[in-house]
Amino acid sequence: MLTPTEIKALCETYRLSPSKAYGQNYLVQPKPISDMLRAGELVPTDTIVEVGPGFGVLTMPLAEHVQHVYSFEIEQKLQEYWQTECPNNVDIVWGNALYQFQELLPQLPVGYKILANVPYHITSQLIQLFLEANPAPERIVIMVQREVAERICARPGDLSLLAVSVQYYGTPRIVSFVSKGNFFPSPKVDSAIVSIANIVQHEESDLFFQVVRAGFSNKRKKLVNNLAAVLHMERDAVQQIVTEVCGSDTVRAQELTIDIWKRLATALTYATK
Repeated sequence: MLTPTEIKALCETYRLSPSKAYGQNYLVQPKPISDMLRAGELVPTDTIVEVGPGFGVLTMPLAEHVQHVYSFEIEQKLQEYWQTECPNNVDIVWGNALYQFQELLPQLPVGYKILANVPYHITSQLIQLFLEANPAPERIVIMVQREVAERICARPGDLSLLAVSVQYYGTPRIVSFVSKGNFFPSPKVDSAIVSIANIVQHEESDLFFQVVRAGFSNKRKKLVNNLAAVLHMERDAVQQIVTEVCGSDTVRAQELTIDIWKRLATALTYATK
């Protein structure tokens, strides 16, 4: 691990000032790294995709445990650093993972994994990108804001659009919580490591999310009212379908399980044909 003093020295050497725009907060404690490696259930034949390696506090131990690491780095000033420090089994992909991950997919083997301390301002976009990938990753282990982690792993009764979006594809769990003191510079919020396993692809995801987004369009309204308004369907028809699928016409979006959402999306889609 690098100490804050060492990070400061490296930042001076490479003319860097930790960027809020890029979410640059460097880990300076070993436990979060150990937690991520353990949650990744790594084997020597693994290929890993990482986002935002910085000075390599996660990249270097990853390289010691797996066959290959592809790491997306947007900070061009770090090119000189990685020219001298890059292990033989690490490829630094210079650019933004949001736009270049799809280009990398053909090079990735079936069963690749994603381990990343992601920039917090693009967390939701990255998660969606990774979960919708074809081929899908075997496992995703990411560090996110604690509040976001708790939303992702929420249970029926407290679900959000984000929770449904993740749990539709896989099974998330919180691995550990990471206090702000583990970083330099210290961020304003605490973090958490989330593992997403059992990831599957779906052919009807567009139709599913059309219904889910409609259901969550207004949290204050009942599910029937949201669906009827957004999907432009007769309220009576929607009410009948919701009652049959959910057992009640007074439910709200946050109360439904993923399985009920799937059945509801199928029923509503069939009714509109």
